[in-house]
Amino acid sequence: MKILLATDGSAQSEAAIDMLKNFSFKSGDEMKIVSVVDMAVPMAIDIYGGYLPDTTEMEKTAREHAEKVLSETCERLEGICKNLTVTSDVLFGSPESRIVETAEEWGSDLIVVGSHGYSRWERLLLGSVSQSVVHHAPCSVMVVRPPSKK
Repeated sequence: MKILLATDGSAQSEAAIDMLKNFSFKSGDEMKIVSVVDMAVPMAIDIYGGYLPDTTEMEKTAREHAEKVLSETCERLEGICKNLTVTSDVLFGSPESRIVETAEEWGSDLIVVGSHGYSRWERLLLGSVSQSVVHHAPCSVMVVRPPSKK
């Protein structure tokens, strides 16, 4: 089985990692862990006004954060996934698109993502990565919600 785990270091992603403890992995199973850096230019920047900020430093910081998230995720999975071959990758672009593209290219059997649990209005304004992945993925998708606080 090939499992693609998308993480951004959030509590929702942590819940997705914890859910993997319930899986029974066999020798030969593979997991690819990805973290997507979205470097879209904010709408408030007037690209036609002649000023475009230098995003080199922002990109470097975002890449370093994504690499740290992947490293921490791999460490957490060491104890969970003994029979599993684990690889990781930092991707750039739209998270929805890059997760689906990677799943297609790699031949994933399952995509695991965390759900941010947005309200109806937040989803309308911000969009939902997990919802988009569910609708466009070439394979099954597990959307994991963090445990409710009681």
